[in-house]
Amino acid sequence: MSVVPVPYRVTGRRVETRDTVTLRLDPVGERLAPFLPGQFAMVYAFGTGEIPVSVSGIPADGGPAHTIRAVGAVSDALCRKRVGDTVGLRGPFGTGWELEKARGRDLVVVAGGIGLAPLRPLIRRAVAGPRSYGRINVLVGARTPADLVSRAETRQWVTAYTGVTVDHPDGDWCGEIGLVTRLLDGAQFEPGRTTAFVCGPEPMIRATARDLVHRGVPAARVRVSLERNMRCATAHCGHCQLGPVLLCRDGPVIGFDRAEPLLRTREL
Repeated sequence: MSVVPVPYRVTGRRVETRDTVTLRLDPVGERLAPFLPGQFAMVYAFGTGEIPVSVSGIPADGGPAHTIRAVGAVSDALCRKRVGDTVGLRGPFGTGWELEKARGRDLVVVAGGIGLAPLRPLIRRAVAGPRSYGRINVLVGARTPADLVSRAETRQWVTAYTGVTVDHPDGDWCGEIGLVTRLLDGAQFEPGRTTAFVCGPEPMIRATARDLVHRGVPAARVRVSLERNMRCATAHCGHCQLGPVLLCRDGPVIGFDRAEPLLRTREL
């Protein structure tokens, strides 16, 4: 794990939506340790600052991919990077999805908006080794069709059930409409032998995780990825504290059995 930025060059750039891009980064010299699905890096735009970004691609060769949405000065600067530009990277940090612990179980993967990006490496590994798992379900929700990331790749995943829904359809939309939790009715899984992975906006995480638990999935096997203001990424500054949990060290991925009482407490 590197706690100081090392240079990585942009070797690939894919536009996901109007404000979101995926950057493939390869080391200029020193290479970071391999990332696990669910972990994150601190990505540094020289002269502007750094932000935490979960890994959205883990190729067998080269460096990681990160999907970034332009919502502030640093993320906007990173989204404007082109092939050949250099950024700083430090990590990997945090906990992973722990897909290997779900072997033999049905999988339910639920993503809201850009929350699909941190789940993409997990889904790729799961569908590449379907004999290791039971039925694989991928449920994706977004505000509008234009906000869906990885639309082409989503259609290629071979799963027991893949559902996509939007809150606000356009004139060309022919799919489901409504909250992503509605898709759970079409998913194929046995709750008692299921592991779920959930990432997206916090209200969506709470609603989805509670629905899964209500259906019989053990709370400890509902893995959620939480987001707070991470600055140091080394559990020293306290900006990412959620109750007794420091998300840069103890998260971002934790079981809903730990997350639920913390998310139930309103912030002051």
